[in-house]
This record gives sequence, structure tokens and C-alpha cells, in this order.
Amino acid sequence: MNYEQALQKLSDSGQQHLLKYYDELSEEEQKGLLQQIAETDFSVIRYLETKKSPAPRGVIEPLRAMQLSEIEEKKDDFTRKGLEALRSNKVGAVLLAGGMGTRLGSDAPKGVYNIGVTKDLYIFECLIRNLEQVKELAGNPIHLFVMTSDKNHDTTVAFFEEHDYFGYPKEYVRFFRQEMAPAVDYDGKVFLEEKGKISTSPNGNGGWFVSMDRAGILDLIHETGIEWLNVFAVDNVLQKIADPSFIGACIDSDCMVGAKVVRKADPEEKVGVICLEDGAPSIVEYYELTDEMRHQKDENGDYAYNFGVILNYLFRVSELERIMSHELPLHVVEKKIAYLDETGKAVKPDAPNGCKFEQLVLDMIHDMGTCLPYEVVREKEFAPIKNKEGVDSVESARALLEKNGVML
Repeated sequence: MNYEQALQKLSDSGQQHLLKYYDELSEEEQKGLLQQIAETDFSVIRYLETKKSPAPRGVIEPLRAMQLSEIEEKKDDFTRKGLEALRSNKVGAVLLAGGMGTRLGSDAPKGVYNIGVTKDLYIFECLIRNLEQVKELAGNPIHLFVMTSDKNHDTTVAFFEEHDYFGYPKEYVRFFRQEMAPAVDYDGKVFLEEKGKISTSPNGNGGWFVSMDRAGILDLIHETGIEWLNVFAVDNVLQKIADPSFIGACIDSDCMVGAKVVRKADPEEKVGVICLEDGAPSIVEYYELTDEMRHQKDENGDYAYNFGVILNYLFRVSELERIMSHELPLHVVEKKIAYLDETGKAVKPDAPNGCKFEQLVLDMIHDMGTCLPYEVVREKEFAPIKNKEGVDSVESARALLEKNGVML
């Protein structure tokens, strides 16, 4: 894209100000800005109007989970079916690793954070070790697709190479960048992050499959015959990946998607809950649950909304391709966005000053007809690292790792 083409594209969406400092840039910086303009979809800004009147949620009802006692009774059969799928290369894993370790006090990708005490132990290393266990059980490697972001792609790839992929076969690991969306002020004007760089943000945890497709990875999925994708977040160091029992349960249930869930610590715990919305599977966020819903009991006297999601899902590839044929809802989220002011000075706001646009995995699930909530033991599979200290922190994850026999 040349300057005139970029100006025309920006004029069509009222964003000409993004070229304000063009003449001050080096030739390389100019090329980078023009390329970013070419790759940016400014049409998402139209969704800013939805923030003023967000679509109401449908009728929310409980969705029964497959609980530990039921899983234990059928575990051998589930595991056998899951291992058959793994040995036939029908399962791949997708690691969502586009985030940075900002809340941990780090400027590096979250996955490179060192949680070791007496030795080095990185978040990425914990996850690869967990995947290695499944590789040993199945007798063959599982394809791992690692989603990065523009901010951390090069660092993430270099980190894996520097550590020789922690012993995992590198030919089974592919990296791809998450698609980005522009960040705007409340009037719909896109921010400049630098004089030669538009402010953008990842397109949400529901944008991973579209990003895979645009990176050309669907071709590999079709070539290898992968039918299921286990997608999981980077920050849970205890989670089981490509878990044979989970895979087998989903196959046995003939469902379109499976969701690992944990029993809530208490009704007030701030986790999203698997549910039905207008009769279809969905997720209701903790702040959307009324006090009555939080304390509602089922016929067995248990809390009806008692199973929190841990962002570990197993999707049918055929269903993912189906929902990709139409546009998922785009959510408008208020954020604190660093930007250049009118004088070209960098500003880091203390309060939300604009909006980002995200697709959410809950909409992917809601677009599927059937979902299996699959309970796991939280002390064995749920050690999220979101904060440096306190709840869901480096400290709490270390304690759980030690409890599960991991040397720190």
C-alpha cells in the first residue's frame, strides 16, 4: 500500500489523523505504518454504537455438568477412547499465549515468567511438561499451535528456540499471530501509540480460530486429519492438555464442544459459569449472576451455578469451520489505552479513556448446539497465575505445584 492508497482508506473511515506525523518518520517507519494501515480493519469501529445499548442476555438456566463421580465410573472407557483419538492424530492443542506479564511486574510475554524458587521453572516449561506426559501415554507427539501477539511474537519464538522447546519435538510446534483490532477513543477516533504506529489490541479470546485460519494453519489441520482442538490459556500451570479422559468423554457424549470446569470455592467466587442461554450452551460472567442465582439450589441440594470455567475447551474442528462462516458478535470493552496527545506527547491514562474490540469464546460456545461441562479436581488442574501476590497469583500457583509434587 502506498501513501495515497492509505490516505484514501483512512478517509473512508474518518481516520486521516493517523498520518499526522508521516513526514517525520524514517523510510522504514513509513513503510511499517503503511503496512499496518493496510492490515487494519477499521470497519469494527461501527460496533462502538453497541456500547450505548448492548444486546441483552437471553434466558439463563443451569447446565448440568459431568461430575467427578460419574467420570470416575467411566474413566477407563473415556481414557481408551481418548488415547485412540490421540494415536490417530485426531487431536491438536492450541495455546493462547498473546498476553504480557504486566500484572506480574514483567515487560516480557507471560509464558516466559520464571516461577521457580531453587531453579528456573518457566510458565511455558510447565505447560510443555504437561503436554509431554500425554505424548508419553499416547506414544506420539501432539501438534501444538501457539498463538502469540504482535507485542510478544518474536520474543516468544526466540524463547522456545533458546530452550530447545523444552525437549518437545519442534516440528510439532507452530506459532501464529493473533489478529489485532484498532483501539479508539469514545468518539471512534483510533489512537496513535507512537508517531508511526497505530494503537491496536488482540481481538479477544474468541478470535483464535480465525487467526489460525488466516495464518494458513487450517491447511495443516486438514492434512493431518485433526478433528478436535484443545484450546487453553497460558496462565494455568497445572492444567492437563489433550487429556485423554476429557477427549474420550466428549467423543462418547457426541458433543460439539467440551469445557473443563471446577467446583466453585464459594457462591461468590469471581469466575464465569457454564450455563444455558435460551436453551443453548453459554457462559455467564460472575457479575451477571444475581444474588438469587448464586444461591439457587438444584434437586440434589447443590448450587445450580456451581461450576466455573477454566478456559480449557475441546472443540470439534468441523463446528469451528461452520461458525467461521458467519461473524461472531464483537464486544466493546472500555480500557486504559496509552496514546499520543495533540502535541505528540505519550500519555498513560490512570482511568479508562477508550475502547477495544474483542470476540469472546463464550460466543463460540453459544453458537454450538451441545456442550459437555466436565468437572476436574481444582487442586490438581487449576493453578492460574494472574497476579504477583494473593489470590490466583505466583504464590498460590507455587503452593499448588508443590502440593502436586513439582519441584520448584
